[in-house]
Amino acid sequence: MADGVGTVELRRAVVFDGDRPLRLVSGAELGPVEVAYETYGELNADRSNAVFICHALSGDAHAAGLHAGDDPKRPGWWDNIVGPGRPLDTDRFFVICANVLGGCKGTTGPSSINPETGRPWGLRFPLVQVRDLVNVHRALLAELGIERLLAAVGGSLGGMQALQWAIDHPDEVKGAVLVAASARLSAQNIAFTAVAREAIMRDPDFAGGDYYENERGPDRGLALARMIGHITYLSEQSMREKFGRRIQDADLPRYGFDVDFQVESYLHYQGQSFVDRFDANTYLYLGRVMDYFDPFSDPAHIQRQLAGSETSFLVLSFDSDWRFSPEHARVMASELRGAGAAVTFQEISSPHGHDSFLFADPPEYHRTVARFLDRLAGAGPGPA
Repeated sequence: MADGVGTVELRRAVVFDGDRPLRLVSGAELGPVEVAYETYGELNADRSNAVFICHALSGDAHAAGLHAGDDPKRPGWWDNIVGPGRPLDTDRFFVICANVLGGCKGTTGPSSINPETGRPWGLRFPLVQVRDLVNVHRALLAELGIERLLAAVGGSLGGMQALQWAIDHPDEVKGAVLVAASARLSAQNIAFTAVAREAIMRDPDFAGGDYYENERGPDRGLALARMIGHITYLSEQSMREKFGRRIQDADLPRYGFDVDFQVESYLHYQGQSFVDRFDANTYLYLGRVMDYFDPFSDPAHIQRQLAGSETSFLVLSFDSDWRFSPEHARVMASELRGAGAAVTFQEISSPHGHDSFLFADPPEYHRTVARFLDRLAGAGPGPA
């Protein structure tokens, strides 16, 4: 694989302010709204090569490359797909990734200061929807002088954003890549989110969401929420192959209630590392964003939006993803085709479960994305 994008820098832009606030779908207004973002590659002269990465729930703007002083072994979260010669080829495309509204990595969210009180928003931050996330991304593009994307690309919650963007503003998106995503969470999906939310809100240190100025936050609840979520991101096969029933740091079981199996140790590590980098309130808000997402609830609206649209969709799913199974992807593809959109659907065999969208293997995955983007850019035939 060719070298990546090298050293990158997190940038910030205020896209809404008190005099010109963001009007949310709920009717609430929010301002100022600051966005943290990164870019990779160069915008071409006619501004036609922009590709926007929409990140998943636990992601952020740092999709590729390294920040100054970073461990070279720990680049951005989607580094394997962004860079020279990679599917999001920074020799040809201008790639943008921004932290979402409600996030905790530089974009305005529950941990930001409410200008009316001078204190963190906490649970007084308004509930937001996928459409609100998209509108903040669109405002960032306006700041960057970009009117139309070559593509919006995202996995999981990121795919939901790309889908909403393409439905609401098809004239702004030439192609949308929806990976391991869903247009409507199932009862099982919502149930997992509910348990994770309870874990956070029942933590004695949650303090009704006003823990920012306290000595302790809801670390135990957030870690447990992450452990629950992480189980759903992996497949049975990947957990069996990675851990089996092996004992952590011993040959024989210790027969107690502390961590004994390797898989238990792994989940505890994932939980604690998440606490070190993420905000519990953001986890609550973005979980709710996904719960309420239902873009095909008004078929007539979809028909009106996509009738005559030139936007192409690539819908990818993985056979081992039981969080958002291939059936979720087939429903999206069917709804889009029913509205007259051009859709390529592909189910890829992968052992990695829902997290498959973060891996570079199997090679068919990245090849399919690359061919789709090549076709949008006029450099290839695209997927069959």
